[in-house]
Amino acid sequence: MSEAEAADQEPEVPHRRWARRAPLAALLLLCLGLGIGLGVGLSGGSSAGPIGPEGVPLQLVPDLAPASSTASGAPVDGITCRRTMIQSVHFHIHVHLAIFVNGRQLRIPAGAGIAAPRLSEQLPAGLFMDNGVTGCLYWLHVHADDGIIHIEAPYKHTFTLGQFFDVWRQPLGPDQVGPATGTVVAFENGTRFAGNPRNIPLLSQAVVQLDIGTPVVPFQPLMFTVTGGCASNVTTCAATSTSTSATG
Repeated sequence: MSEAEAADQEPEVPHRRWARRAPLAALLLLCLGLGIGLGVGLSGGSSAGPIGPEGVPLQLVPDLAPASSTASGAPVDGITCRRTMIQSVHFHIHVHLAIFVNGRQLRIPAGAGIAAPRLSEQLPAGLFMDNGVTGCLYWLHVHADDGIIHIEAPYKHTFTLGQFFDVWRQPLGPDQVGPATGTVVAFENGTRFAGNPRNIPLLSQAVVQLDIGTPVVPFQPLMFTVTGGCASNVTTCAATSTSTSATG
């Protein structure tokens, strides 16, 4: 290098070295902040797990109440319990329900809405509950631990969340959801529901969230598609798997 070329090059000073590294440092701090924020959000918000047997993320949280509280087979609110051989499904939609009690997520259990004896099917993606040979399932029921309520009825009708809870034999109102008590704040598709949560309509592909007590967890949106043996174009949810009878 000539003396002229050397003279044209300014020496690198410490603050310029930092200026060059600042974008990288800022990126690292941003990633760290996002990681911390995500962890906090998950600890106080939803607890989405791996994809379950219906193609929907599992809710890896405790049950709000047991599936065994489901009615034993008698009609509830005009909703009957059907055995496999007499099932006639002409209306089949799905609703996702998330429940938070004092900021902690709980779930509706697989088997809610299915009368005993239930069939416990261990599929590769997780537990799948169905009605056994001598059992029956109500038009409103839950097959997996993913928060999906199935509406499988012999005719088209707008059912309500209160009807599902009646089938499950769990209380639901402005101050109680199952065994959890406190002020209930309800959302459907991101909009706060004004009125008794019993009256929330079960609409196709709706995402419903119930917050009981405080803090109120911000609405957790979800895009979902139910697949497998219980998709909308089938009339039975029976699956080929290793199955055991569950009477509870």
